[in-house]
Amino acid sequence: MKAADLFVRALEQEGVDTIFGLPGEENLALLDAIRRSSIRFILTRHEQAAGFMAATYGRLTGRAGVCLATLGPGATNLVTAAAHATLGAMPMVMITGQKPIKSSKQGRFQILDVVDMMKPLTKFSTQITSGFNVPARIREAFRLAEEERPGAVHLELPEDIAAEEVTDAFLLPRERVRRPIAEEKAISRALAMIDESERPIILIGSGANRKLASKMLTRFVEKSGFYFITTQMGKGVVDERHPRYLGNAALSANDYIHCAIERADLIINVGHDVVEKPPFTMGASGPRVIHINFFSASVDAVYYPHHEVVGDIANAVWRITERLDPTRKRDLSYFARVKKASDENISAGCDDPRFPILPQRVVADIRKTLPSDGILTLDNGIYKIWFARCYPAHQPNTVLLDNALATMGAGLAAAMSARVVFPYRKIVAVCGDGGFLMNSQELETAVRCRLDLVIVLLNDGGYGMIRWKQEGSGLERYGLDFGNPDFVKYAEAYGAKGHRVENTADFSPLLERCLASGGVHLIDLPVDYSENVRSLTTALEEKTCAL
Repeated sequence: MKAADLFVRALEQEGVDTIFGLPGEENLALLDAIRRSSIRFILTRHEQAAGFMAATYGRLTGRAGVCLATLGPGATNLVTAAAHATLGAMPMVMITGQKPIKSSKQGRFQILDVVDMMKPLTKFSTQITSGFNVPARIREAFRLAEEERPGAVHLELPEDIAAEEVTDAFLLPRERVRRPIAEEKAISRALAMIDESERPIILIGSGANRKLASKMLTRFVEKSGFYFITTQMGKGVVDERHPRYLGNAALSANDYIHCAIERADLIINVGHDVVEKPPFTMGASGPRVIHINFFSASVDAVYYPHHEVVGDIANAVWRITERLDPTRKRDLSYFARVKKASDENISAGCDDPRFPILPQRVVADIRKTLPSDGILTLDNGIYKIWFARCYPAHQPNTVLLDNALATMGAGLAAAMSARVVFPYRKIVAVCGDGGFLMNSQELETAVRCRLDLVIVLLNDGGYGMIRWKQEGSGLERYGLDFGNPDFVKYAEAYGAKGHRVENTADFSPLLERCLASGGVHLIDLPVDYSENVRSLTTALEEKTCAL
């Protein structure tokens, strides 16, 4: 068989069922092998979107998502997606083509050193130089992409290697690897620190949004009675309707959760990832910190835990929970007061009738409409903070936001990938007008592939997040406003259904109808961000931590 066929068979051996991509002439042999395989190929309109889709696939399944591009500009268009997956700990395998490496009549036409270009952005980047090595390279790529900490890897398959005849090659089995568990002494010391504490708080980070940590953490919260906080990428690990949920670390300072953190004497930090700055300051007078994660802490100026429990998170939390003393009495009444004040602050404006719609009303209406297992994907903009702070996630990985690379243009692609993984769930993408237009051509892909989803497009005619920062810095408003197309006609030109909201009360019923009717819907929703500075920058303007 040809190496291209062996390559695809090795992908099937890894359990690959979908590839997102935009091929070129250098990978036509590989594309033809995919055509004859069990793998679904989803043709996108831009390689960056294919990478975002593959990364989201990996995030939702724990198995590496796969994307395909050609050489040169096709490969460079995957750079942002590679960084997105690696910083966000999403397993992804990128496959790019290349001109023949043994002989070529085209000189240096379109040739870049893509392998070296990808190395700083990936866990592994290599060129396949022999058809016989295909199974080993693919097995290694998937192993590295999926093991903790997950991320992107890159394989380059030159055109002449893909065409090689391969004999006596054999596929390598995909073996299940058991993750190491934490040392007993580490568990014992963590339990001792918990027992010594009077005001412990649990902080749940992005690493806990993987594997089986959700069930174990819920049991831990129930048995201990401790209050918990989440980072933006830790949302939903424990149901945020829980009475012990204090809030989300969406803001860097001056929010109610920072009052609780200041009063805590121990932070049990589960799944903290160095890409998300912890919402507390460590020092001689600060709280003690236990780091529970798959890997040891990366020491940073803002993060140096006092004790580490390194190993499988779910196993570590289970062992701590089993030995925890539930009769140990603590006065956690201050945290209860913080929760009450925070909940009241967050609920303010949820039924505000003003139009253009206020962001807190958008959040409340979408939460009211989406079922518990519905998936909300967010592009990057000021609304991400509103949703992180005010949208209670009921289940793990039902709020897909990026607080690692935090790139714009990923929200629509993430929703499309979520639809591929979960064909029967309700999917809503919330995008700003700026981020949406960075990859809006994928509307055609969504329509062509019959992906049922709703895009809520928050229309403010500018880059709202940077406007907020500009205003907060006391600078003149400048350089951040733009014009927009008629989004209803724009959606309809791609074969989607376009809607425009002209009254705040109409939004929720319209969203419900769109979710029920199927197909691709775009809702053009004018939004008023005038509340940003008052509600986000100064969340404690009229209150102090002396609750």
